[in-house]
Parts: sequence; structure tokens; C-alpha cells
Amino acid sequence: MFTGVAQLVEHWSPKPGVGSSSLSTRAKFEKMNLVNYIKDSFEELRNKVSWISWEEAQKSTVVVAVFTVLFALAVFLVDKVFQAGLTEYFKLF
Repeated sequence: MFTGVAQLVEHWSPKPGVGSSSLSTRAKFEKMNLVNYIKDSFEELRNKVSWISWEEAQKSTVVVAVFTVLFALAVFLVDKVFQAGLTEYFKLF
């Protein structure tokens, strides 16, 4: 049967601790990576991201809401037109 390279390295590594198959070691390592990732993400959000002003965010929200309503109305109207057209078409038969 084929054995992957990672399994070979894990099994035959001459260095202690390299490629360890201990689940607790892996879980701790993955947990630390996740915790560090979350900490780094919040740090980046606080210090490296440029945020728009509150007023600009409010204006953008209103624009998105208005266009969402207009788009929904347009889809509704197109749907009603197709529904009426298909209803009339099937009345012919």
C-alpha cells in the first residue's frame, strides 16, 4: 500500500519531537496557532486597518439599503410579468 511522504517523515524522523504522533502535542500546537492567529488578527484590526468615518459608514449603509429595495422591487416586477405571460400562454391550451 502507498504511504505518504509525511507519514514516512513522521515515522522515521531521527530528531526527537519532530513528527511526533502524540495527539496532545498536536492539539496544544494547533490550539496555540489558533490563539496566536486570533490575537494577531485583533492586533491588525486595531492598528493596521484604516476605517471609514462613522458618517461615511451611515451614508453607505443607506445607499446599500435603498438599492437593495429597488433591486428587490425590480425582481418582483419581472417575476410578475413572467407569471402573467406564462399564465396567459397556458390558457391557450
